[in-house]
Amino acid sequence: MLITELLPRLEVRLPERGKLDPASLFDTAPRAVWLEIGFGGGEHLAAQAEAHRDLGLIGCEVFENGVARLLGQIARRRLSNIRLFTDDGRRLVEALTAASVERVFILFPDPWPKQRHHKRRILSTGTLDALARIMAEGAELWLATDDGGYFAWMVERVTNHPEFVWLARRPADWRQPPAGWLPTRYEEKAVAAGRVPFYLRARRRGGGAG
Repeated sequence: MLITELLPRLEVRLPERGKLDPASLFDTAPRAVWLEIGFGGGEHLAAQAEAHRDLGLIGCEVFENGVARLLGQIARRRLSNIRLFTDDGRRLVEALTAASVERVFILFPDPWPKQRHHKRRILSTGTLDALARIMAEGAELWLATDDGGYFAWMVERVTNHPEFVWLARRPADWRQPPAGWLPTRYEEKAVAAGRVPFYLRARRRGGGAG
């Protein structure tokens, strides 16, 4: 099984002390490292890895079915530039070295729509603080959701954060996916069901620290 044979070779293990340089996880030093938190079935991560074989991509996902689906794609497409973290992505972010990631994807996360559950949302000021530390100057954060309330939540937190600038200049910038976007399976299902996706792209203002 891929879970028992392939995963041990690709799984990221956190250091007992110190920080982890993500570039060191790959056999060949990548041009840059991209991170996807909550990759679902992994189709987006696999497509990005296939389109950018000079990059190193790290995906975080806690659900075994999603991990197994991505492992299947890695094997079929013979992708050598993906590494996996099978726990809460925030633990990995905490462990990474400063200014070591050039792009972060958080695509269609659980919106936790009930107000009493908002504290469970992955996109929070605390998460943005942690991402700002590991993202290089000029690195981009790509967010997407099909929940209008969650999109408003995302916009509020990103625009109020001192280390990020929202790159939208006109409505089309959040109504249409950015250049280079690769669709996700969830996104396609949402559109087929009549739901409207929202896209948010932000840039890290300055270099990471700490």
